[in-house]
Amino acid sequence: MLGQKEKLFALLGHPVKHSLSPLMHNDQFKRFNLPYYYHAFDVAPKDLKDAVNGMKALGFSGFNVTVPHKVEVMKYIDEIEEDAEKIGAVNTVVYEEGKWVGCNTDGIGYVASLVAETGEALKDYRVLMIGAGGAARAVAVGLARYGVKELVITNRTLSKAEDIVHHLPGEGTYRVLDKKEAEKETPTFDVIINTTSIGMSPNLEETPWTVDPLKPNCLCSDLIYNPRMTKWLKEAREKGARVLNGVGMFVGQGSAAFERWTGIKPDTKRMTEVVHSHLKESSDVNK
Repeated sequence: MLGQKEKLFALLGHPVKHSLSPLMHNDQFKRFNLPYYYHAFDVAPKDLKDAVNGMKALGFSGFNVTVPHKVEVMKYIDEIEEDAEKIGAVNTVVYEEGKWVGCNTDGIGYVASLVAETGEALKDYRVLMIGAGGAARAVAVGLARYGVKELVITNRTLSKAEDIVHHLPGEGTYRVLDKKEAEKETPTFDVIINTTSIGMSPNLEETPWTVDPLKPNCLCSDLIYNPRMTKWLKEAREKGARVLNGVGMFVGQGSAAFERWTGIKPDTKRMTEVVHSHLKESSDVNK
């Protein structure tokens, strides 16, 4: 078992090689002189239950969950907080009083990054969201609570998108469209959000959505942060669109998780600098 003051944290996902969570969190632990360590584990879906049980057996104090485990992990933890219950997905787990408690910090992190780009105009925007996985659920709830003019969700499996809409709070305008119908409305959306892993390493040449035609000054937002500029964002920028990568959401959700685990507000400016610095170095190496 671990010493009295030492603590271990982790990321469970598949794949996780691309993740900068260990870099970001370990830097903060050093910054606050905490004897903590964070490590990423590549866990296949069939092994998730064993991995969660292993976290408890080895004395871990908490962990993050990423694709594709954010929904499935809810089966294997002891308690789920109200916000995560409404979202239907967990991305952060903390060990409290002998129990694994699940929460969700994705939506908070994403909406904050989006508002920083759009300002209050977001309330008047028509938004298209691609995907209906765990991250999509968090983003949809965040947008619904913020109060966008309309939220349209498209996904390969429409029933998953419909389930998200069914659980959204408030009385906003929410719709589900198949891909063909949503593509026809592409020129009408003010914001298009990719919540899927399409375009993430190692599938760098894939794109989630058409960029022709886009509404003038449309904001194309990708939750992916590694690579810093996906092929889709590059194509959208070439068409004159504004683009937003996933660094803001990544730092936002990580900041909330760090505070939940430690009780300390992290240095988010430093977290952002660490992420950007690493992404720039990776980009330079791959040129």
